[in-house]
Amino acid sequence: MAKKPKKPTNEMSFLDHLEELRWVLVRSSAAVVIMATITYFFSDYIFSTLIFGPTDPSFVTYRFFCEASHYLGFADSICITELPFIIQNTEMEGQVNIFVWTCITAGFILAFPYILWQFWKFISPALYEKERKNAKVFIFVASILFFLGVLFGYFVIVPMSVNFLATFSISSVVKNQFNIDSYIGMVKTAVIASGLYFELPIILYFLTKLGLVTPTFLRKYRKYAIVIVLIIAAIVTPPDVVSQITVAIPMLLIYEVSIWISAIVVRNKKRDEQAS
Repeated sequence: MAKKPKKPTNEMSFLDHLEELRWVLVRSSAAVVIMATITYFFSDYIFSTLIFGPTDPSFVTYRFFCEASHYLGFADSICITELPFIIQNTEMEGQVNIFVWTCITAGFILAFPYILWQFWKFISPALYEKERKNAKVFIFVASILFFLGVLFGYFVIVPMSVNFLATFSISSVVKNQFNIDSYIGMVKTAVIASGLYFELPIILYFLTKLGLVTPTFLRKYRKYAIVIVLIIAAIVTPPDVVSQITVAIPMLLIYEVSIWISAIVVRNKKRDEQAS
């Protein structure tokens, strides 16, 4: 009869757990500050090239969709030649605050693998020995998914949102003059939210391990997930099918991968129970 994997016998009190969690948060915050400080030396590139890149009609995403429209025979229907808006600052300390918080956001993105490692160390005592040995794989996969989500948010969600919001108008009398807080807030939200959404397979892996989610449940509510994704795609993209499909397909694939991972976890759990 196969031996059941053993969990560690050393137990910590509730206060010990709180103390350990406090140090996890302290070390993670320190990593964010350090990476934010490093990004300070690249702030010109971050702002001029990255953050404000999607405000330029020659941005790589706009060129891609224009070339795709020609390839699909849509002529210039989704080619972007102008983004009729300006970005302005209306507060005395506005640009300083934006500078600081943008560096912190960039620091969080860059420090994400280290933050994952810290939280993995915090929860690892409650895991089986085999699961603890997979720490490197977990951190690598979770980091790759997060960075892929960040890239998806930056190269797809942000430019599509900028294009839609810049060209949407209720009347020719109203001119679009966006506050810098609003613009950069949209960029940060899209990038971070996309990065975290791409962590869905990892999140559902642990929820399945805890018995809180099953693949049957995920399949049952798949149709609702599809509707939600399509609504999000319709909101953040211009009213054309190509853009909406470009946003929706990766998000739906992530959900399907999450179902597949959940099913594997359940199957392995049943096999271990039978073996024991």
